[in-house]
Amino acid sequence: MAIKKQVIKTKPVVKVTFSIQAKGANSAAVVGDFNNWNPAEGELSKLKNGTFKATFDLPKDNTFEFKYLVDGSYVNDPEADRYAYNEFAGSENSVLAL
Repeated sequence: MAIKKQVIKTKPVVKVTFSIQAKGANSAAVVGDFNNWNPAEGELSKLKNGTFKATFDLPKDNTFEFKYLVDGSYVNDPEADRYAYNEFAGSENSVLAL
């Protein structure tokens, strides 16, 4: 799993690339505060090597809670900036700081 951040100097956004290794999975998405936890808005494309990946423009100077949804199971990113307990979910979410 990896998160890559690219600051766009001419716009108030950061290009964030999410990727997760899931060779046996059929589908993967990133869901979080930035897309209303909607898997359809966070679909990741499957690459030939089994990695799922996508890039999103997110507003800078923000923090977002997120998780990966891999074949219906929620997974945290071990490379997240930190983790935050979410009472609604009853577990920790990954946190992305931009």
